[in-house]
Amino acid sequence: MASIESVTLDVADPTAADRFYADAFGLDTQIRLRASEAPTTGFRGFTLALTVSQPATVNSLIDTALDAGATPLKPAAKSLWGYGGVVQAPDGAIWKIATSAKKDTGPATRQIDEIVLLLGVADVAASKRFYLDQGLAVAKSFGRMYVEFAAGSSPVKLALYRRRALAKDVGVSPDGTGSHRLMIGGDAGSFTDPDGFAWEAVSPAPTP
Repeated sequence: MASIESVTLDVADPTAADRFYADAFGLDTQIRLRASEAPTTGFRGFTLALTVSQPATVNSLIDTALDAGATPLKPAAKSLWGYGGVVQAPDGAIWKIATSAKKDTGPATRQIDEIVLLLGVADVAASKRFYLDQGLAVAKSFGRMYVEFAAGSSPVKLALYRRRALAKDVGVSPDGTGSHRLMIGGDAGSFTDPDGFAWEAVSPAPTP
């Protein structure tokens, strides 16, 4: 089964971005950074989501992200699905921090249970077929709305969402041009998907 081994964000200042992600979310090896001035405007067509165990942890991570220089896009609030909020990192990447729980079960922690890369695509069914052909396996599928692929031991889970719906979910306009400023590293090989998201061949990390 193919999987994601790394996600690389193109940023203008890797040193500053590295400091932001360490201070904001405590991320280290999960997100890679590389210097790039590739032109991009508006919505880049993807978001990254951090899934945590309870609302207090959502609030903690959002607060440290804002303190580190993030811009609020959606304040943390209860929803039909749980509790969450959205911020935009100084490098432009959009992050959603959420939990399916609506009540706290203990003190806030910094524990991130899951990192999900959500790609906004024009045709969920077509992109789903494309990724099945690349060796990924479907974990959840909701028709032409949303698809989630099995992560296995991968540090990052991949999901597909309609581009306009994804932009609406995080509180931005769906319009955008230029580079996605994103490189996905996996064991499926090097290719570009129907929406222009590029993958590079990366060997799986050795298990400890």
